[in-house]
Amino acid sequence: MSTSIEILPMDEHNQALVANVHPPNWVNPDPAGTYNLVVIGAGTAGLVTAAGAAGMGAKVALVERHLMGGDCLNIGCVPSKGVISSARIAETIRLAGDFGAEVPNGTSVNFADAMARMRKLRAGISPVDSASRFQDLGIDVFFGHANFFDSNTVHVDGKKLRFKKAVIATGARASAPPIPGLETVRYLNNESVFSLTKQPKRFSVIGAGPIGCEMAQSFAQFDSEVHLIEAVHGILPKEDPDCSEIVKSALIKRGVLFYCCGEETQISESDDGIRIRFKSHAKGYDFVVDELLVAVGRSPNVESLGLEHVGVDFDKKGVKVDEYYRTTNSNIFAAGDICSPYQFTHAADFMARAVIQNSLFALGPFGRKKKDALTVPWCTYTTPELAHVGLSESDAKKQNMEIDSYIQKLEHVDRAILEGEADGLVKVNCKKGTDTILGATIVAANAGDMISEIC
Repeated sequence: MSTSIEILPMDEHNQALVANVHPPNWVNPDPAGTYNLVVIGAGTAGLVTAAGAAGMGAKVALVERHLMGGDCLNIGCVPSKGVISSARIAETIRLAGDFGAEVPNGTSVNFADAMARMRKLRAGISPVDSASRFQDLGIDVFFGHANFFDSNTVHVDGKKLRFKKAVIATGARASAPPIPGLETVRYLNNESVFSLTKQPKRFSVIGAGPIGCEMAQSFAQFDSEVHLIEAVHGILPKEDPDCSEIVKSALIKRGVLFYCCGEETQISESDDGIRIRFKSHAKGYDFVVDELLVAVGRSPNVESLGLEHVGVDFDKKGVKVDEYYRTTNSNIFAAGDICSPYQFTHAADFMARAVIQNSLFALGPFGRKKKDALTVPWCTYTTPELAHVGLSESDAKKQNMEIDSYIQKLEHVDRAILEGEADGLVKVNCKKGTDTILGATIVAANAGDMISEIC
C-alpha cells in the first residue's frame, strides 16, 4: 500500500497533485515475470524511458519512492515558471505607465493568489505524469524504495522485480554548503521555496546560479527587499561574462541588492528573522531577513540503492556511465541528473531516448547512440532571458580554438527598442575564418525560444 504524501500547503490543488503522482490508496501490482526493463525513478528521464520502451512493446516496471514527475513537475520547471510568469506580470503592471497605460494607484499583485495559481496549474498538468496514465500505457507502477539485490533483481516494498535490463534515473536533490550556523535556522531550497504562501518582505538568496538569479529577480518584481549573495565574482559563472553582466544589471535595476565575492558568511537566528553576516570586497555586511533561500549545490540520489551489490560505480557527482549511458554493470544503464552534468529536463528527455535504444534495441556496436551526439541548449529565465548553446569564448580558449565572434546589440534593433526590451545582445561564435557556428549566447526577451534558430 502506498504511503500518504504531504506537500505544503496541503490545499485542494496539492491534494489533486498528490492524488495523481503518488496516490495514497495505490496498491503495487504483483510483479509480472521478468521485465525487459525496470526503471528506477519517475522524473523526466524515468518517465520518458518507461513510456518509450512500453510503446515499443517492452514489458516495463517503473519505480518511484516519492512523486512521479520528479523535479520538473513538482519543484523545478513547472512551479518556477508559474512564479516567474506572475512576477513578470507584476512588473508589467508597475511599468505600464511608460507605455501610456493608466493603472490606478495601489494596484498590486497578491502573492498568496499568485502562488495558489501556480499550485492550481501544476495540479492541472500532473495527469500527464500520473500513475494511472502510466498504468494505462501498460507499465507496472510501483511506489516504494528500490534496492538492487543482484544484477537481475530489484527489491521494492517487499516485492522482487526481475529484469533483463535496468535504468537508474533517480536524479539529484538540493544540497547545502558548509556555512557556519546554517543548520541552526529554517531555510528554503528549491524544493521548499514553492511552498511559500506569505510574501517575505525581506528575502535573501545565497548563490547566483540560474535558480538563485531567477528567484531573486522574481521576488524583487513582487516588491520584496532582496539580497543576493554569491561567493565568486559576478553571476551565472557558466555563462559568457559579457552576457551575464547584462542580466546582473537587470537584477540590480529591479532592486536586487547584489554582493559578489562573499566570504566569511555566518547565519544565525534573530528575534525578528534570520541574521546574515558576511564580507564582500573586504566590506562587512550584517542584516536580517524573513526568508533565506539557499540555491547552491546538488547531490545525486545514489544512497541506499544497493549499487555496491551489483558493481555499479558511483561517486559524489553521481553514477558513472560510458559514452552509451551504460554503467559499470552491463545490464544497468543510467539517464538524467544522476549521471549528467547537464541537469535540464530536455537533456534528461533525450538521454532517455538514447537509453531505450542502447538498452533494448542495439545489436552489439550497431544502432547505439553516444552521449556526444547531443547538442544541449539551455536557458535561464530571468528578465531578460539568457540562452546558450555550444562553445563560449572561454570554452574556445581552453581548447586552444581560434574563433570569430559576431555581436548584435539589441539597443540597435528597432523592434527591441519599440517594445522596451533593448537591454541584450546576440553573440555567435564561429570557427575562425569560416561560417561554421560553434556556439552562441542570446540575452533577450524570449531568448529561450530564439536559441532554437542557432540550434
